[in-house]
Amino acid sequence: MTGERKGKDAARQKPAVDHDLIRELALLLDETGLSEIEYERDGQRVRVARQTHLAAAVPARTAAPAEPPAPAAETAPVDPAKHPGVITSPMVGTAYVGPEPGARPFVEVGSRVEAGDTLLIVEAMKTMNQIPSPRAGTVIQVLIEDGQPVEFGEPLMIVE
Repeated sequence: MTGERKGKDAARQKPAVDHDLIRELALLLDETGLSEIEYERDGQRVRVARQTHLAAAVPARTAAPAEPPAPAAETAPVDPAKHPGVITSPMVGTAYVGPEPGARPFVEVGSRVEAGDTLLIVEAMKTMNQIPSPRAGTVIQVLIEDGQPVEFGEPLMIVE
């Protein structure tokens, strides 16, 4: 009976932390630029997240457009999800257009951006994830409101 009791106690104990796995996941975060990664195997789940600080966020280079953008042609509305310049949400979370409440937005319609410039932030699981522009261009449409919940793949902006 004591052997049975030991077996039950051992089953209740948490498995040992795999420090090598955590190091590998942390290296993967650095290599890929992700802000967090989660891995699960045999019922054991490991989540590694990088802390980002909004104060260290580099605002996007914005310049006043030389001319106001030409008004869109009065044709049937185009589905933003099918536009070639659409920027979609890489995760589920809450989208913020500025680095903090009441602050000036990272970009506005007409802003010129370079590849890598921060367009907005998506907060997911208490982590602020900066969303960079994948290409240089001009922001022609902002499809979300500050503080709006967003889904994975939801169109956020259009950069042409």
